[in-house]
Amino acid sequence: MHFQESSAISISQAGFANRGVYIPSPNFDVRSNHEISLIVIHNISLPPQQYGSNGIIELFTNQLNPNEHPYYAEIYTQKVSAHFLIRRDGHLIQFVSCLARAWHAGISNWQGRERCNDFSVGIELEGSDFEPFENVQYNTLNELIAALTKIYPIQAIVGHSDIAPNRKTDPGPYFDWLKLHHPTQS
Repeated sequence: MHFQESSAISISQAGFANRGVYIPSPNFDVRSNHEISLIVIHNISLPPQQYGSNGIIELFTNQLNPNEHPYYAEIYTQKVSAHFLIRRDGHLIQFVSCLARAWHAGISNWQGRERCNDFSVGIELEGSDFEPFENVQYNTLNELIAALTKIYPIQAIVGHSDIAPNRKTDPGPYFDWLKLHHPTQS
């Protein structure tokens, strides 16, 4: 399903963005009455440090071919997803409704609360820990954050590394937190 690209991003009552492409992932489950209060920012590239392939989409839809790249053979059985992906060109892809629990955070903790998937929205940026993100990605990210904060009581925006510091490093040292514009900043 494609959505209009020229309009400002908004989130429907059903948890879907009005802009971008919706590609459903089977990797989600029901939120158990948890209020959405956290946004978690990630980075991902498949193959690692290569951009523009369908590897991320294939991973999130359980269609990754283990023979296509040596790294894929290590990860193709993982059942993971995120609510959103922002490609290098700024295009938005949604995999899971915000009302559902996407599988992006894993073992995690934010301010004493375990299982961050229960109360967060996961946003993947196509990128890596080893180079800067594109300005157009920050533009889409800021629009998406603004849309999410209009409909959900977001209290914090964090990196995957903030909620799983011993396991994860993303969004990485090249993510520029100063380029974010969001109401939760002091």
